[in-house]
Amino acid sequence: MTQSSLEAVKAQAKALRQALQAEGTTVSHAQSLELVARQHGARDWNTLHARLTRRNAPPDLALRARVTGHYLGQAYSGEIVALAGPATHRHVEIALDRPIDTVRFGSFSNWRYRIRGTIGEDGRSSRKTSDGTPHLTVDRAPS
Repeated sequence: MTQSSLEAVKAQAKALRQALQAEGTTVSHAQSLELVARQHGARDWNTLHARLTRRNAPPDLALRARVTGHYLGQAYSGEIVALAGPATHRHVEIALDRPIDTVRFGSFSNWRYRIRGTIGEDGRSSRKTSDGTPHLTVDRAPS
């Protein structure tokens, strides 16, 4: 049994909690989430949450998707290894194919093998550098 959205499963947990309370059994919100997760065949709430979040991710931006873009002014290519949140505020972690140096100063370096950020539906972070460039841009790599 699966639900189409995270919101529907949360509503189911709330309804379960209220029904149990009406019958004289008090359970916490966390306990009701765990019970609903098991009803959906998940080990626990965190597992169900991850499954639903991944399934509801936009098809063009999903786990293991190949992406390209820029991070702090440096071009990169890599693979999405973590993805969470709604499309309007998506947290993403990317394992890079090759490390990038995120420092533009000649006397030291800061090599990154993975990058993390929060992007909107346009694939751009709302945070910007002093020149107005988004910290992170993410584009689906051509197949």
